[in-house]
Amino acid sequence: MPRRLKETPHIESIDSCELGSRIAATRRKRGITQTGLASLIGIDQRLISSYEVGRVTLSAEMLTRIAVALQVSTDELLGLKAGDIVEAPTVRLVKRLQKIKRLPPAQQKALLKNIDMFLKAAEADSAAL
Repeated sequence: MPRRLKETPHIESIDSCELGSRIAATRRKRGITQTGLASLIGIDQRLISSYEVGRVTLSAEMLTRIAVALQVSTDELLGLKAGDIVEAPTVRLVKRLQKIKRLPPAQQKALLKNIDMFLKAAEADSAAL
């Protein structure tokens, strides 16, 4: 029998009608008809209508196909806030951090001090605008 986690994060359930409304609003904002969206993802227009009014629940694959066709993230369609999403660092940044990690502690400290000063100055500049 699987063990149960002691504390699980609370996740709001996704209401099919709410998700469908977001899809419809995004589709309209992009100037795409239900027929147009259906042809982009290779399904019938009636199924798009069913998704939008919440009669049919979307599979993960279909949600992804719709998001790609509408040029938005699945997170946006699901209604996740930008603050809920942690952006992954770029490969370039990760490589730089690995190089910094290999430096001796004194050089790491000096480099990080310079970075902190630069960021503080940039914040002051943007606040002045």
